[in-house]
Amino acid sequence: MPPPFRLPQRSPVPAVAFPTRSATTCSFLRPLSSASRPLASSSFLNSPSKCIRATPHHSQIRAMSTMEATNGHNKACCNVPPVVSSDYVAKGSYSQLGGLKTYSSGPENTTKGIVIISDIFGFSDQALQGADILATSHRHQHKTFIPDWFEGSPCPSEWFPPDTEQKQKDLGAWFGNHMPQGPATALPQYVAALKAANPSIESWALVGFCWGGKVAEIITSGGENPFAIAATCHPAMIDPSGAENISVPFMLLAAGEDPAEDVNKFESQLKVPHHVETFTDQVHGWMAARADLSDSHVRDEYARGYKTVLDFFEKHWI
Repeated sequence: MPPPFRLPQRSPVPAVAFPTRSATTCSFLRPLSSASRPLASSSFLNSPSKCIRATPHHSQIRAMSTMEATNGHNKACCNVPPVVSSDYVAKGSYSQLGGLKTYSSGPENTTKGIVIISDIFGFSDQALQGADILATSHRHQHKTFIPDWFEGSPCPSEWFPPDTEQKQKDLGAWFGNHMPQGPATALPQYVAALKAANPSIESWALVGFCWGGKVAEIITSGGENPFAIAATCHPAMIDPSGAENISVPFMLLAAGEDPAEDVNKFESQLKVPHHVETFTDQVHGWMAARADLSDSHVRDEYARGYKTVLDFFEKHWI
């Protein structure tokens, strides 16, 4: 396997005070404390390579703004800024698969693969660490894949907070040019390419974050669906009417900022084995690029989110 790819340093951002949480830092990979919730199985955090890494002290979070929801996204999705960091050393590698740059992680001989649809910020450190967790941090290991649907042009972090008219205009245009229906339509062909490159994999799961959560809803409720199971984490554009036709076991993890009424209605419409849970004190995006992993509680809930995904897959992915 090629040596781990290290993300380049992003542009510095102005520091602001964390509004309600402390900024506990950690410079090394290390296990969570014994008081923290376990991530998946008893073997989950037995070595430093399987730990959640705290984002370093130099990572900063940007102030919240009040842009109205656009293109179907909820208000939190349009306003909560990413946490910018570039210190996580990813354990996988990049290659061209199905015509897209793809991050992949995990053992080569596994029989199960997970396609991950990122949030609008693409290959963030938190997303790469999440892919590594899903790959090797459970007694059932998987091969994970994050395709770059944005073709090198994810939503710029510099637009957050969208506190000017120009930023709001640019952000709205970006959302309009990157509708989730496109990847949902292209996923069957992409998975076919993954199968050709990974013949040992017999079954596929889908995990979608925020924007990617809508992609997961669309494809699992449509006709050509290559996935045996799916999970959405703080999904954007929650549409209860989309739940009725979902055909595979399905999980939805919501943030406290996500519309509770839509989450409840979505759950009520699901006809398949499912798990729906709200992490009430977490921001929209806490399992992806908006996760402030320098905060110990956020780090615990980030870990618990991935544990919940893995536990659901273990129970329902046959």
